[in-house]
Amino acid sequence: MSRLTRITLLLIVLALVMAMTLGERLWVRGWSRPLEVTIYPIALDSASAAFVSQLRPGNYQEIESYLVSEGRRWKKSFPAPRLKVAQPLRELPPHMQPRSALEAIQYSLRLRWYGFRHTPFWASLGQVRMFVLYHEPTFNQSLPHSLGLQKGLLGVVHVFASDSQQAQNNIVIAHELLHTLGAIDKYDASGQPLNPQGYADLHAYPLHPQQQAEIMAGRIPVTEHRAEMPHSLADTVIGYATAAEIGW
Repeated sequence: MSRLTRITLLLIVLALVMAMTLGERLWVRGWSRPLEVTIYPIALDSASAAFVSQLRPGNYQEIESYLVSEGRRWKKSFPAPRLKVAQPLRELPPHMQPRSALEAIQYSLRLRWYGFRHTPFWASLGQVRMFVLYHEPTFNQSLPHSLGLQKGLLGVVHVFASDSQQAQNNIVIAHELLHTLGAIDKYDASGQPLNPQGYADLHAYPLHPQQQAEIMAGRIPVTEHRAEMPHSLADTVIGYATAAEIGW
């Protein structure tokens, strides 16, 4: 095979991948069909394995209801999203904290290759795949960074394997799910919500304390320089900027 032929084939493959990526993005952002989301749970230790084995779609029902209710609040009508739980995976997704644009591209390709190997290809087209890694809850433990990629409709989410943490787990999953749909973070380098796009109620007087969190800001602004974690999705809203980013 000549060098020109190899380059031509590579360009054809890249063009097909780009076309599929764009098609998937337009498909899910159109909101004309039910948003299909598959949760792939992964137990990181033996203590988490028992918890993961009993996970059911009902554990994530709150996320479906949240998207529907927030859509109605923004006068956006669409079929109810469908979240399903796949069989637990054993192999971990690639782990990386990209420090440059090149590393981000490399990580995206590695994660998409992982998804290709561990999920059904044709059945996953146009669907969001969330790889949810369950950690044994320990006192004062911080979790690795979670992420959601719009290209490929993939998310890697780190949560605790505990019923008491399920509500906050769903906040993290919903946050990363919205990333896959095009939403961007709305907090600064210190984690403080950005004003105005990271505030749930721009018309509150006084402005602080806010009563809810903007979902992509992730925290409730109590003062200009302090914010608290919401307890559940009921304590969050999808703000005006996020609604526009996901096609509402």
